[in-house]
Amino acid sequence: MRILSCLCAAFYAAALLHSVSTKPVFAGLPADSLPLLQAGIRQPPMLEKALAGPMKETEEIIFCIRIKGKDPHWYVTFGNYSGPQPEPQEYALKKEDGLLWCYGDGTALVKQNLRTGKINILLHDENGGIRDPQLHYDGQKILFSYRKGGTHPYHLYEIDLDGQNLRQLTDGIYDDIEPTYCPDGSIIFCSSRCKRFVNCWHTPVAVLHRCDADGKNVRMLSSNNDHDNTPWLLPDGRVLYMRWEYVDRSQVHYHHLWTMNPDGTQQSAFYGNLHPGDVMIDAKPIPNSEKVAAIFSYGHGSREHMGGLHLVSPKKGPDDKGSSVRLGRGSFKDPYPFSEDCFLAANNDTLWIVDGSGKFEPLFQLPKELQDKGFAVHEPRPVLPRPRERLVGDRTDLTKTTGTVVLQDVCRGRSLHGLERGKIKKLLVLKQLPAPIHFSGGMEAVTIGGSFTLAEILGTIPVAEDGSAFAELPALQSLFFVALDENDLAVKRMHSFLTLQPGETAACIGCHEERTEAPDMKIPVLQALKRSPSKPQPIAGVPPVIDYPRDVQPVWDKHCVSCHSPENYGGKLDLTGDKAAGWSMSYIRLTLHGKWVVDNRNRPMSNFPPYQIGSGASSLMKYLEPAHHNVKLSPEEKNLVRLWIDTSATYPGTYASLRSGEYYPSIDCTLLLERCGECHASPETREGKAKPWEKWHFPNHYRSWGGTAVNISNPDRSFLLRAPLAKEAGGLGLCSKIVFESKDDPVYQKTWQSIERAHRQLETGKRFDMPGFRPNSDYIREMQKYGFVKKDLKADETFDYYKAERKYFDSFLVMPHE
Repeated sequence: MRILSCLCAAFYAAALLHSVSTKPVFAGLPADSLPLLQAGIRQPPMLEKALAGPMKETEEIIFCIRIKGKDPHWYVTFGNYSGPQPEPQEYALKKEDGLLWCYGDGTALVKQNLRTGKINILLHDENGGIRDPQLHYDGQKILFSYRKGGTHPYHLYEIDLDGQNLRQLTDGIYDDIEPTYCPDGSIIFCSSRCKRFVNCWHTPVAVLHRCDADGKNVRMLSSNNDHDNTPWLLPDGRVLYMRWEYVDRSQVHYHHLWTMNPDGTQQSAFYGNLHPGDVMIDAKPIPNSEKVAAIFSYGHGSREHMGGLHLVSPKKGPDDKGSSVRLGRGSFKDPYPFSEDCFLAANNDTLWIVDGSGKFEPLFQLPKELQDKGFAVHEPRPVLPRPRERLVGDRTDLTKTTGTVVLQDVCRGRSLHGLERGKIKKLLVLKQLPAPIHFSGGMEAVTIGGSFTLAEILGTIPVAEDGSAFAELPALQSLFFVALDENDLAVKRMHSFLTLQPGETAACIGCHEERTEAPDMKIPVLQALKRSPSKPQPIAGVPPVIDYPRDVQPVWDKHCVSCHSPENYGGKLDLTGDKAAGWSMSYIRLTLHGKWVVDNRNRPMSNFPPYQIGSGASSLMKYLEPAHHNVKLSPEEKNLVRLWIDTSATYPGTYASLRSGEYYPSIDCTLLLERCGECHASPETREGKAKPWEKWHFPNHYRSWGGTAVNISNPDRSFLLRAPLAKEAGGLGLCSKIVFESKDDPVYQKTWQSIERAHRQLETGKRFDMPGFRPNSDYIREMQKYGFVKKDLKADETFDYYKAERKYFDSFLVMPHE
């Protein structure tokens, strides 16, 4: 018997127990299911108290039943994995059409009477999925997301409260989830129509969109590279939601509560974004209170949004750590507040009622047979009419493609004390670029332990003498700023992103100012407002997206390699473009340890003091001057290097590079340790300045970081071979004892052969910056799905992936409406 047959029949049996005269939907219900289901319906003492108090108007609730997720990430609940996973395959629940899908089959939308225990099944689908229900303001219809059996995308649907009149609102090839009604009749929801994948995982992204009540006129509201989740309306008409971001900071620490108007304007932090912490999700306002209830899902978030139930007050602003209080120690998901002392919530198999002390008692529990098959309960909601929220007028102008932003004082901020007024002359405007697909849990090959995303250079805007700026910027793009001094060096970075809607005018007081501060109304008219808004001034001689091998390496080849190569090892620095197992020799040496190029290294930190991040903190810049051995870079070359640093010092200029050309030689480390262990086995036994093995890029770290110990472009130039090789034999002779007298040494030869095999693999398989490279099939599949690679591409046919990706990025530019 199919799982959902059991499920629906079981609930039908429960309905019979409570005198429901309905014809059976499925036959063959086992007799022993009756006592199990009867035992699953609970009426605890807390419920009786709540029904006489905060829930006195509540007769019924609805909730969903479906297979719970197995992937540990909170956001993997829809769509397909990008391809074969390095992680355990059991994360995926469904394999079909050659893809792994992020969900299982079997679902029901259920209504339960809290006073009588009567259960009705409003909608069931033994092969589908139902999620995210919300009652309409009149309490007579339900809005939800539904994936019909035999199909993959979730779409928005409505159904009447009696389970009749099912109607589909949205369609297409993308997933629409987590809808919420707006007081003007529109619907805000999350959708993978944004055509992007998580920058650090294998699954698609959903961000905020809006549509009419009938599902028409879908419009994107968010430009986020990563997820927005669980939108819900606040009484004042703003949309409360979770926004996940990591611009120049850790990818696993910043997913906090934000708000926007229903038209997408005024996107701003509600709580938590300054401080690294848990995933704050499923937030909803508490009636007759200024507080909201939310789940703080542990760390980087737990599957199904599980976490502690918190109350959050906005009175002290978004940065006050003491403004959130956890209720008890229970672990829940999908909270629904009735008051500060009464909540519905779920966990894997049980619906709970929770009070303000954190005490909880069960309302309903799934039979063990269904639990064992992976089913869980989700999203309890009361069946009640509710007041409409305040109507916020539309502030967009969809005939425009830009918005404007006013900055009052660039020198005003929490970590800007002491900064000399007038020091900041310009703002560099950058755009964070979405990833059409991702293949790993890491940033490879975008950076080594740094940014996961590519950035596009839009240009610079001037800062007036009073510190003000006024700019016209493209709408619906993830924009962030770098403050530049008189030498165009970075003083301060934004560590977040700004999104403008078409026609929107936004304003900020300063750079990372206290969010509880108000603008200074005593100052005269801002100097920047005495002129028209500045459009970003393009920077001549620099491509919009810098590609290190294509754009930066030629600078080193022209000016630096004559002194910094394996043959001329000046400063013990190899600045050649030779390829290591991952990245290139020069890129690894310049970026890995933060000595030459300084960025945030993906740390859970932000809002640094001036000159701590970027070109203004990077020692590499001073070596580009004639004082360094009469080096003479042109102004355009200096600009290129500076802007490469300030665009997060990324390696490729294309996401087609992800996981491409990584060829690691299988070197017998045991043989090398027999020769080298006396000096390199451990810190305690090393001689002089010899680095222990665990400090080398090889062997312990070369697989992760593609360290410079091996050169797979030119195996004979590998540091691993040349450092211990006698000078007379062509080596560097850097070791205190000669390890290899000649290249004929059998250990030398065996090591060389391993690197040579990797070299041959590279020549055959290619890397993104080599002629004849072809992105992998997953990249091609998604880009074909989006419409940027032709459908009839032949199996061995190459194409211009830079050009295809440029079209992909430009597809998000707002086009004016008639």
